[in-house]
Amino acid sequence: MTRVVILRPEPGASRTAARAAELGLVAEVHPLFAPRAIDWAAPSPDRFDALLLTSANAARLAGARLTDYRVLPTYAVGRATARALAEAGLAGAVAGDGDGTAIARRIADDGHRVVLHLAGRTVAPMEAGLLTIERVAVYEMRRTDEDGLADRLEPGSILLVHSPRAGGILAERVSVDQRGGLHLIAISPAALAACGAGWASAEAPDTPDDERMLALAVRLCE
Repeated sequence: MTRVVILRPEPGASRTAARAAELGLVAEVHPLFAPRAIDWAAPSPDRFDALLLTSANAARLAGARLTDYRVLPTYAVGRATARALAEAGLAGAVAGDGDGTAIARRIADDGHRVVLHLAGRTVAPMEAGLLTIERVAVYEMRRTDEDGLADRLEPGSILLVHSPRAGGILAERVSVDQRGGLHLIAISPAALAACGAGWASAEAPDTPDDERMLALAVRLCE
């Protein structure tokens, strides 16, 4: 049976695996990196019109100071990030269906101009447009010891890539010769591009959503 290999960090990896099992897929979890909280200086909420998070990890790892920003209109890239914000005490975040650039446009359309972006040390490119964005890193991603990943990938497997960074690591660890026997589903065009060329198939859903990625995996298995 075709295996779905989930490369995202925990706890998201286990959630994706559980959804995959509900859909009748055989899933394996091989995180390429893990998030770790870092010390950060929390700027005053009075300086900003809105709060933006583009990663659920930022909501989970920002710590107690995140609640200082309850007074700000809050925006999230994706439903998973919005859920993580709610779990951290910031309910009611506006969840965008696109990437960081799309949510930046939404924030500007809502009349905000100065935005605090809590994020990781590295983030996907985002066009600020009319916004002035101050980015503060609250976590970092540490690579895991997955150097033997390529040897564990069975031909015909479907690899799920949830970020451009994961795509870049995957491209390092899986040779072009091996890629022809593996299928790739990435969460966004940027993540897809980071994986490089030569895969048996490679696609991204129309919106960056875990459920849509799994729907594509189901279709590949039919």
